Amino acid sequence: MTNPILITGCGVVSAIGNNKAETLDALLNNRSGVGPLVYLKTEHKEFPVGEVKMSDEEMRKRLNISDNAITTRTALMGMTALDEALKDAKITPELIPEIGFISGTTVGGMDMSEQFYLDYVNNEKHREYIAVHDCGSCSEMTAEHFGKFAFITTLSTACSSAANAIILGANMIRCGKASIVVVGGSECITKFHLNGFNSLMILDTQWCRPFDATRAGLNLGEGAAYLVLESEESAKKRGVKAQAILSGYGNACDAFHQTASSPDGEGAFRAMKEALQLADIKPDKIDYINAHGTGTPNNDASESAAVKRLFGDNVPPMSSTKQFTGHTTSASGSIEAVFCILALQNGFVPVNLNWSQPMEDGIVPVHQTVKKELKHILCNAFGFGGNDSSLLLSKYETSLISSETTTPIYVLSAKQISVQQPLCEDWMTQPVVYQQPFNRSIDPSFKDYISPIEARRMGKILKRAIATSKEAIKASGLDSVDAIITGTGYGCIENTEFFLEALSKDGEQMLSPTYFMQSTHNTISSLVAIQTKNHGYNVTYAHKGISFDSALQDAVLQMRLGKINSALIGGHDELTETFYRILKKGGMMGKDDEMCGEAAVSVVLSTKNDNYLCKLVNFNMLHKPTMEKLKAVAKDFQADYILTGISGNNKSDKLYLTETKELFGDAKLLKYKHIFGESFTSSGIAVYVAAHCLKAGKIPAHLFVNQTEICGKKPSKILIFNHSDGNNYSLTLLKA
Repeated sequence: MTNPILITGCGVVSAIGNNKAETLDALLNNRSGVGPLVYLKTEHKEFPVGEVKMSDEEMRKRLNISDNAITTRTALMGMTALDEALKDAKITPELIPEIGFISGTTVGGMDMSEQFYLDYVNNEKHREYIAVHDCGSCSEMTAEHFGKFAFITTLSTACSSAANAIILGANMIRCGKASIVVVGGSECITKFHLNGFNSLMILDTQWCRPFDATRAGLNLGEGAAYLVLESEESAKKRGVKAQAILSGYGNACDAFHQTASSPDGEGAFRAMKEALQLADIKPDKIDYINAHGTGTPNNDASESAAVKRLFGDNVPPMSSTKQFTGHTTSASGSIEAVFCILALQNGFVPVNLNWSQPMEDGIVPVHQTVKKELKHILCNAFGFGGNDSSLLLSKYETSLISSETTTPIYVLSAKQISVQQPLCEDWMTQPVVYQQPFNRSIDPSFKDYISPIEARRMGKILKRAIATSKEAIKASGLDSVDAIITGTGYGCIENTEFFLEALSKDGEQMLSPTYFMQSTHNTISSLVAIQTKNHGYNVTYAHKGISFDSALQDAVLQMRLGKINSALIGGHDELTETFYRILKKGGMMGKDDEMCGEAAVSVVLSTKNDNYLCKLVNFNMLHKPTMEKLKAVAKDFQADYILTGISGNNKSDKLYLTETKELFGDAKLLKYKHIFGESFTSSGIAVYVAAHCLKAGKIPAHLFVNQTEICGKKPSKILIFNHSDGNNYSLTLLKA
């Protein structure tokens, strides 16, 4: 079955323009937007950057947003680009409830948190901004300015975030889960990551020079871009034309280092190769490569090696466009995808500005204007931790092959470290009982999983992720998995705290690179890959209480498409005492009788059924559904037992009780957060709990919501019914 992924609209804002027309003019006239800092208030005036040429106030006015509205620069730029994309694709407001929205970001609302962090800790001032710190909040603010989308999630894989958002959107369309998905990313420059990159000593005080012998580092940038992906059937029905198609895409992990790329560019090579294979296009058909090309000595050498491995002596015209915009980090994949679409439409190869001297064993980039017809463009986006993604954009003349399968999916293993005894199922018979509202995990000895030298600088969340991952893979009986997909609400918050506190109290000098390296969300997934030597698909989701659910959905989609046969799904979050107090102050955690804790859970899914815990029968996610929509979906999720997220939060618990009654009648309700605690990836613990109950053939009495209605019936199906803030829902049906 042919199923091309059409791109029917796009919008962009960056240092070279506030829309597509301005952007095209700058690219054709070799006009860079990189220059001195204007909007970011920082001590470091020595670094040129690519700032969007609008203040927050100007963007608010342009978007008709009140000065009193709580928002962030990341969200404002996202709204600006999304507005153009929706109009470009002729998306009317009544269509939005049927459309998905997938965004990539890493800094999220850090521009506000870095200003008000000490207030968050010490007083009540500015606490309204606590709720917009996380990545998911920025995505929701961006989307909800235009209406109620059917589905929302957020990827956070550093500089490949937006590219991975595009890949997820394409898989949703190929799987028939959506007809239209808006995908991309947004990222503003903050003191946090300006100083972070500076601590790694990879910022250049001059204009960056990708692939030049004298290259000395990158220039940071900011911006946003969104693409409207659409099925061919939908586009024909709406009467809209394709501007290009997404003919192929690939994601692989370098599995080499937290920040450096491997000398042979293994991850980049695999990602580009996969994109070509999916599109069934030979290397000699590629007309242009939009390189990741950051201007750092390591990246450009590694990417050159990867390109030469794939193309041999016939490397296509290649250039980096980061001298135009600066490195827009999480948004770069979608911003540069828009550049590629403009190049396809207008027949030109963007120039690699500032290049003068060839690097040793490197690629000689396009450094003079080239006008030519282009049919196929490869667009690279590589992130920290070796998270490498490639997109293949083509004129609307080709199509990719999609063959969704009905292969059953099995949960082979599930392991946890939490406030219960770690890496075991003692909670089923002898749960640890807590009286206090905040509790940290009970950790095992990590020496069996990580060497002392590696563990010394490693945050606890990373140690827990590695331990549960290794145990889950071991218990699954598999030698390795095809994909590592992680969900985390807030990521490595302890290291983020350390870096924020030093930045707030001590200023912008002498900051630790270790804290910055371990503050990025995808550090977790990349370290697991490094520790397990896994080069497969590797992404991280960071969208509040549906982070694990989003990771699970990604795995299910790819298994249905036959792209992977196994996956390690992780749900990892930590909760420090300081962060707990901040979230409680912001009204986001610790309400009423709610007990909060930490959780690390790793689950192995496979299409093979040897020695499994249970079967994954069905899965669905919805954003702000009506009761009518929930009822329509719930028909396919009937079960005798419903595992809910009842936690002691009165408002949330009431919602669970009323909705499950209306949707599932007299099904027995179960709970688990009273012994595991509330955390941002609790739904991962729910999968772990349900899977082990189904394997054991019994449900412990202390899991029943109503102790007077305990049922001794052997469970055959357990539905996990989860909502995050009453907005984002997921339904996961497991069968014995």
